[in-house]
Amino acid sequence: MPPSQDREAIGELPNPLGLAGIEFVEYATSRPQALGQLLETLGFRPVARHRSREVLLYRQGAMNIVINAHDAQRPGGIVPAETPVIAAIALRVRDAAAAYRRALDRGAWAVPVQVEVMELHIPAIHGVGASRIYFVDRWDAFSIWDVDFVPIPTVDRHPPAIAGLHWFGLVQYIGTDRMDDWCEFYRELFGFELLPDAQRFGILPRGRILRSPCNSFYLQLIEPEPGSAGVAGEESLQRIGLGTPDVPAAVAGLGARGVHFVESRGLHTGARGALTAPALGGVMFELVHDGRS
Repeated sequence: MPPSQDREAIGELPNPLGLAGIEFVEYATSRPQALGQLLETLGFRPVARHRSREVLLYRQGAMNIVINAHDAQRPGGIVPAETPVIAAIALRVRDAAAAYRRALDRGAWAVPVQVEVMELHIPAIHGVGASRIYFVDRWDAFSIWDVDFVPIPTVDRHPPAIAGLHWFGLVQYIGTDRMDDWCEFYRELFGFELLPDAQRFGILPRGRILRSPCNSFYLQLIEPEPGSAGVAGEESLQRIGLGTPDVPAAVAGLGARGVHFVESRGLHTGARGALTAPALGGVMFELVHDGRS
C-alpha cells in the first residue's frame, strides 16, 4: 500500500543533524602564548600541534579549545589580532557532509575551506559576524585530531576536568531587533528549541536561551541594552559557558590556580554561577551550575 501523507503527519525530526554536542571552540589571536597561559590557569593543557599551521589544541576533560594564530588569508574569516576572539565552533553531527548540505539547502552560506596536503576537509558555514560553524563526524575512536595534529610528547592527552567542568554553551551578542532572526536561524538549521523566559541559568540571565536538540549545551542570545553606547549592529560569539555541578568548589579550585572572578555590587559569585575577570582585552569565561549527570 502506498504511503499516504494525509493519514500521518510525520513532521520534522527533533534532531535532524544527529547533533551530539560541541567538538571544539576556536579562538583566533596573534598572541597564542598569552591566551594559552590563561587557558592553563583554567585547567586546560596543550596536548597537540597542527602539522602545518600555527594552531594549538588545548584540552580539559571532554572539552577542546583551539588557538589559531595562523596568519594565512582567510576569505571572510577572522584575522588573528592581539585581543582573542571566538572564531569558530565545531558541532558533532551524525554525518558532516549531509549536515552541510542540509544547512545550505535551508539558506546557510558556505565557507570555502582551504585544505593543505594531508589535511582533512571539515565543512563549514558562516555563523554570527565573521565566525564559522564546522560540522565534525569524527570524534570517537578516530578523530580529526588524529589526522591534522601531532601530540605533544610527554603530555597527558586527556587531562581531567577541574570540579567536573564541561561545555555548558556559548553567549552570542546580536544586533537590535535581530532576536527573532537568530532564533529562527538556529531552529531551522539545527533544531534548537527556545526555552521559556522563566527558565534561566547562571548569574547573567539576560536575553533568550536556546537548547540544542541533543540537550547537551545552550546558546544565550543577548541584544544591546536600550540606549547603550555600543554599536547596535555588532554581532559576535562573546564568551564560553562552562558547566559544573558545584560552582563554589570550581571557583575555589580555579582561584587557587590564579583565576580571578568579578565581584561587584551588581555581580558576584554564587551557587548559580560566576564570571571570570576580563583578561587579554576582554576574554571572559562564565561558570554555570549544571546538575545534569
